[in-house]
Amino acid sequence: MKKDLKTIETGTESTCQKYRSAIEFIGKRWTGIIIFNLFDGPKRYHELLNAIEGISDRLLSERLKDLEEEGLLEKRIIAEAPRKVEYELTPPGHEFKDVFKAILGWVEKKDEFVNRK
Repeated sequence: MKKDLKTIETGTESTCQKYRSAIEFIGKRWTGIIIFNLFDGPKRYHELLNAIEGISDRLLSERLKDLEEEGLLEKRIIAEAPRKVEYELTPPGHEFKDVFKAILGWVEKKDEFVNRK
């Protein structure tokens, strides 16, 4: 059941802990940009590595594993010769589009406010 922001009990320990956990997960370095790069469809490991400037092999592997464990993406092995592996967002992973849009909308409004001063 979805809750309207007006009905969320902001002072409860449970709500605060869920929020904190979500923000810490989303805020891990590279997590957001990996999700962003998967919005337009599945990608292979090296496609992601080449698309995300500055990320190391180790960190990309680690973040992909984290996202898979959280149920936000799935690793699909394509049984061809040579074997291929693709990463694709799950439905909950695709729901991040709304989160990204909300954050970008907030940034634009904040920038407009700051620039008016």
